Amino acid sequence: MGIFDKLFGKTESTDTAVYEDLTVYAPVEGTAIKLEDFPDKIFAGGAMGQGCGIEPQQEILYAPFDGEISTLSDTLHAVGITGKNGIELLIHIGVDTVDMDGKGFLSKVKNGENVKKGDELIHFSRDAIKEAGHPDTIAVIVINSDDYASVDMREISSVHAGEILLTLTK
Repeated sequence: MGIFDKLFGKTESTDTAVYEDLTVYAPVEGTAIKLEDFPDKIFAGGAMGQGCGIEPQQEILYAPFDGEISTLSDTLHAVGITGKNGIELLIHIGVDTVDMDGKGFLSKVKNGENVKKGDELIHFSRDAIKEAGHPDTIAVIVINSDDYASVDMREISSVHAGEILLTLTK
């Protein structure tokens, strides 16, 4: 309730409308890149949805918002999170890292687990990914981006885990 409402005797609404934070926070520290610059044509072309990439500078993936782990790949290179706000996000570590059969990846979560923004999700080895001959670029993709009017990457390059990365508009 604002100051003018208090001054003029208006009461606070009892509507059950819920404020939806349609923000995706960076899951890792690194350099953000536009989706079209992602080193995999499937992601770069938007076939999986809209989002961006991050060239990581650390080896821990954090929850980008409060939600539930909806998918954790058997090889631990990718995780899906469904936010309480309806955002369905895929975070894919590296390109073709499914070929690594989980080597260099350690999960801190399991399917169906509820997570809070900033919780550790996956530890990964950039060296192991590079030794396997793969780029370590991380895809951050809104799988249900068709449900939104826009998915916009913040105009930044360097990001820290927990900083605003993407904003969505209904």
